[in-house]
Amino acid sequence: MSLRKNKVGSNMYGWITNMHSHLGGECIHRCKYCYVDNPISGRNPKFTGPIRLMEEELSVDYGNNKTIFIEHQNDLFAKNVPDEFIRRIVAHCVHYPGNTYMFQTKNPYRMLDWLMFLPSNSILGTTIETNRMMNISEAPCPYQRYKAMLEIPVKFKRFITIEPVLDFDVDIFAEWIVNMKLDFINLGADSKGHNLPEPTIEKVMQLVEKLKEYGIELREKYNLERLKNK
Repeated sequence: MSLRKNKVGSNMYGWITNMHSHLGGECIHRCKYCYVDNPISGRNPKFTGPIRLMEEELSVDYGNNKTIFIEHQNDLFAKNVPDEFIRRIVAHCVHYPGNTYMFQTKNPYRMLDWLMFLPSNSILGTTIETNRMMNISEAPCPYQRYKAMLEIPVKFKRFITIEPVLDFDVDIFAEWIVNMKLDFINLGADSKGHNLPEPTIEKVMQLVEKLKEYGIELREKYNLERLKNK
């Protein structure tokens, strides 16, 4: 697969320079909005079937001065990923200390078990689409992800991604975000028409205003424009 470069105008985080996946197979979280499921071309065969380690990806040269999203097509800390796979993937990153590595998971409690092995300049985060319980994924519920993020030490940069943003309770969700003492948040809307239960743009802006009061950096995605025009 090699190291992918983030393209200007893509729906990937703008602050990421590159992405790389060592894992093949399908993520067991099966989120209804998973971006690996292309609405036109379907799912790449590499990301179907059981989780497996693509050995050739461990030899990719990461070089230096990059910010790399590790396992952008899968979830490194999903409960079915063998420890040995995680160990070897993390070792690949550690071998190139001149980069920043971003690890994002919907099972952050398992990520806690690996903190001592991750590169010290790692950026750690999870997706929390809402504070509510919604049947959109087989991942740990939003509240469990929130509680796990509280345990990540401040020596790491920490973030959450609220994308796709789903309907939420403004005061409760804002309290969660403030409690996590995050370095920044990413905020975006569903960009592929999955017909999800979304908030109004007015509610989104109420949340944004509350977060501004606490000085939390917001990295807004361009796809919020669709909610503004809804």
